[in-house]
Amino acid sequence: MAISKASTSGFKGGKTKRIGTQFKDSSEIDFLVVAGGGGGGGYAAGSNYGSGGGGAGGLRASWNGESSGGGASSEDAYNIVYGRTYEVTVGAGGGASTSNVKGNAGNDSKFAIILCDGGGGGGASTTGTGNDNGGAGGSGGGGGGHPFGSYSGGTPTANQGFRGGQGRGSGNLPGGGGGGASEQPAQAGTNSGGNGGDGVASTITGSSVTYAGGGGGGVQTAGTRGTGGAGGGGTGSNTSGGATAGTDNLGGGGGSSGQPGGKGVVILRWLTSDATIGATRTGLTDGGVQTDGLYSWIQFTSGTGNISFS
Repeated sequence: MAISKASTSGFKGGKTKRIGTQFKDSSEIDFLVVAGGGGGGGYAAGSNYGSGGGGAGGLRASWNGESSGGGASSEDAYNIVYGRTYEVTVGAGGGASTSNVKGNAGNDSKFAIILCDGGGGGGASTTGTGNDNGGAGGSGGGGGGHPFGSYSGGTPTANQGFRGGQGRGSGNLPGGGGGGASEQPAQAGTNSGGNGGDGVASTITGSSVTYAGGGGGGVQTAGTRGTGGAGGGGTGSNTSGGATAGTDNLGGGGGSSGQPGGKGVVILRWLTSDATIGATRTGLTDGGVQTDGLYSWIQFTSGTGNISFS
């Protein structure tokens, strides 16, 4: 079920614009908002137990009927009022973590009232510290692996992502993969880290790009590392290393062994004839206004600031 946009009744402080023979004081803006991915769980030095992958950043989308995260339907476009300011925030990924510590959660992203939660951190490969289960977030982090238990993946935010995969307390003690925007990973195998959940594809920039994949879980000895989910998820590790960070501006979860998550992104798209974005976007980094047929779009890659349309 689509999530309705907020009411924009009462255009105080707005402006009107002539479009053809009509005057309008508002316009619909499509969006893709992805939060920062969670970091992978910290590796227990000397234990060889696998840690969990970070969960992907939460994802919400309105363009072209394409899905939001967590199995949710596409949302309604957001109705902006000309001349009014709207906040944009691009969430950073969860930072690298140390041994025996749960991965750091990603940071939230936002456009107007469209808020996405940062991905949950992966569970650590230790026991008795409260750091073993995957952290909650847009998508949940994967659970750690340890001989004393199979630790659970973190819980997701509804309509933004999926739960993290479960770690395993047997075999090579692998950690679970982080949840992705489009799926919950299966429990880690006996001799391989859990693969991260895949993300969601979007064509809001005119070509198909997949966002918000979960990070891969780790495994002890020379077991098979968990792969990152499609959409920027980092690779898990084994005792030979190999873990990688989540991909920036895709909101991917970090791989196990404390790898950082990737930065999120905010992308907006509108009919060129209907609106023009203001040139002042202080505090934000973007690639400038791009065109695709009858539409314009802009991608914000970092920062916090206000924008407006006319």
